[in-house]
Parts: sequence; structure tokens; C-alpha cells
Amino acid sequence: MKIVVTGSLGNISKPLAEELIANGHSVTVVSSNPEKQEGIEALGAKAAIGSMEDVFFLSEAFSGANAVYCMEAFGFFDPEFDYLKYVGEIAHNYKQAIEQSRIKKVIHLSSIGAHAAEGVGILKFHNIAEGIMGQLPEDVVIKFIRPVGFYVNLLGQIPTIKSQGIIVSNFGGQVKEPWVSPYDIADVIAQEFDRPFDHRKIRYVASDEVSANEIAEILGKAIEKPDLKWVTVTDEQYLDGLLKFGMNKQIAEDYVAMQAAQRNGSLYEDFNQNKPLFGKVKFHDFAKEFAVIYNQQ
Repeated sequence: MKIVVTGSLGNISKPLAEELIANGHSVTVVSSNPEKQEGIEALGAKAAIGSMEDVFFLSEAFSGANAVYCMEAFGFFDPEFDYLKYVGEIAHNYKQAIEQSRIKKVIHLSSIGAHAAEGVGILKFHNIAEGIMGQLPEDVVIKFIRPVGFYVNLLGQIPTIKSQGIIVSNFGGQVKEPWVSPYDIADVIAQEFDRPFDHRKIRYVASDEVSANEIAEILGKAIEKPDLKWVTVTDEQYLDGLLKFGMNKQIAEDYVAMQAAQRNGSLYEDFNQNKPLFGKVKFHDFAKEFAVIYNQQ
């Protein structure tokens, strides 16, 4: 198939493009950064360079393809940025470009939490995006992929580990929670491109289950800090830390709310009713990757 992959050379899109090419598909990778063109072409893919906010560009990029992979991404530190408005606009652009290019096969990267419009903090943007994409004509088959929390999100804790010797969050303890590797997400998406597009579906993705305390223990051993601890703070304390770090206020508040839903378990209600088989990349595997990055910083 001819497949268009959005997300440039990101944590999921790069291994996804590599796997699709290895499986014999013709791949175009969409990026807003001209500097990524050489890297995209080095994979054996075609580069489509332009803005996700340009419907005409997206329609041209999708033209002639058999299927597309769509995702939304944004930064956290612009104080004037309205992330919910932006996601709505990008999802509408995808919808219009898919209709104009007559694509009938779509895989959309969503997330755990997309089942709810409220009570899931920042993840409500996935509910918005799924709702907009779901308005496509019925003959467009959409597969919504809902991963759980990414292992790589823990890389954001490196500065705190280096400066304070701890991991800090507003959730923690001994309760096991699902986590996922981007490589397992890419693998699931690649599988779904090779499976029939005969009905719309939702598929959750997870790699392993570990508690916050286990995370601290495993990462501590990997970076040779055996005393590393996970410290749980209040929502107010965590929000204050995010704001001092420079995070957009709206995003910071909703990020804290997401992790509060993680803490009380409500985030996992739909996931637990539709639990998937876990992927190949376990947390101990990620700990090795974490250690390499930790030692480079």
C-alpha cells in the first residue's frame, strides 16, 4: 500500500515508517521541519514538508495514498497557546484532507482517557480529536489506537534526579499501572495496516505494568543510584513546580488533573474493560535506554 505517516521522525512515527517500509509498503512521511527531509529520505521514505495547519498541503500529501496515519502533537511552554483549540483545528484539517483525497483507510493515534470528555485532564483532547474524526463518512474505516502512558515520559524526570536525587510526581506508591514503549505502539499500528479495514475499532496498547516504587528501584539500579526514591507530592505542589518550570498554565493544570485521575484509578476504567495483550518491550528494557540518556545529559 501507499501509506502517509504524520508525526515526522518522532518516537512513534520513525519506527513505524521503518517497519512499514520493511513490510513492503511505499511510505510518505509528513513533517513541518525542512531539516527532517534528509533523515526521512534516508529511511527510504518520501518526505512531504509543510504545515499541518494548511489543509491544501495535507490534501496534496494524502493524494494518491491508500491509507494514512494521523496524530496530533504540540508543545507545552507557549503561555498563549490554546491546546484544545489547536487540536480541534488539526483534527478538522485531517478530516477535510481525508475527504478531499478520498482516503478510505485511517489509523488515528489517540490515547487512554479518550473515552471521556471530562475527568481525564489533558487527555480530553484525544476525546475531541476522536469525535471529529468520527464524523468522517461511514465508508471511511478508522482504527483508533489508544496507548497508555509512555516510558519515555519519564525522561522528563532526569533533571530532578540529577539535582535532587528523587523522582517527583502527584501520584505514586505500590499500585501497578500500565506503561508502553513507542516501539510497541509502532508495531501495533504496522500490524493494523496489514489487517483488514472492515470496521471501525478501538485498540489499546500497553507494554508492561509497574508501580511508581518499582520504577524508582529499577531506574535507580540502571543509573547506579540504588537509593533513588519516588516522592509523591500534592496536586498544588506539583502544579507549582510545573509552572516554575515554565509550562503553559492551562496545560499544567490539566496535566496535574490527568495524573490525579491516574492516582485514583478513574483514568483506567475503560482500559481495564478492554485490556490488551502486552507488547514485547518491558520496563527493564527501557531502563537500559534511560541510563544511556541519563549519562549523556
